[in-house]
Amino acid sequence: MNRRAFVALSAAAALTACTTTPTDAPLGADGKPKTRIYRIGPANANRIQFRVLDSVNALRQASGAAPLKMNAKLNAAAATHARDMSVQNRPWHFGSDGSSPIDRVKRVGYSGRLVGETISETYETELQTLSAWMEEAHTRNVILDPTARDLGFSWHQESNGKIWWTMVMGTPELAATPGTIAAAPAESTDAG
Repeated sequence: MNRRAFVALSAAAALTACTTTPTDAPLGADGKPKTRIYRIGPANANRIQFRVLDSVNALRQASGAAPLKMNAKLNAAAATHARDMSVQNRPWHFGSDGSSPIDRVKRVGYSGRLVGETISETYETELQTLSAWMEEAHTRNVILDPTARDLGFSWHQESNGKIWWTMVMGTPELAATPGTIAAAPAESTDAG
C-alpha cells in the first residue's frame, strides 16, 4: 500500500478509535476498557454511508483511482444482501435464494456492470471494517478497482450487536474500459 493510502487509512482508524472508545469508559477486571457494542441508530444511516464513501474516496485518491459516487440502487442491493446474510447466519456472496451479486444488482435495476462485492460479519464499526478490508489484497483490489464509479453500502445489525456489512461496487456500462477485467468479488476474512 502506498504511503498516502496508509496515512489516509490510519487517520480514519484513529478517528474511529476516538469516537468508539471514550476515555471515561468503565474498566473491566483486567483494567482495560470494557467492550462497548457499536449500535447504529436510524439517525446515523446517512452519516455512516457518506463516512464510508468519503473514506473510500480518500483511499482511491491516494491510489490514483477516480472517486466514487453513492448509488441508491447499489445501496438497495447491499441492504438486501446484508439482511439475507443475517438470516443465513453466514458471510458469503450467495443469497438464500441462490442469487449471486450480479443477480442482486440486476434485480434492483442497476444498468451498469458489477465490479465487486465485499462483505463482513463483525461487531466492528464501518471504518474498522473498511480498514480490515484494506488489509486483504482481494478486498482491497475491489475497493481500489480503477473501473469502479458507483458505490453501494449498507448493513444489517442484529439485536446482539453483530453487524453484517455489504459494499457493492459498480460501473456504468459506458464507463467500462474495453479489455479490463474487474477483480473477482471477494469477502472479508473478518468473521467477527
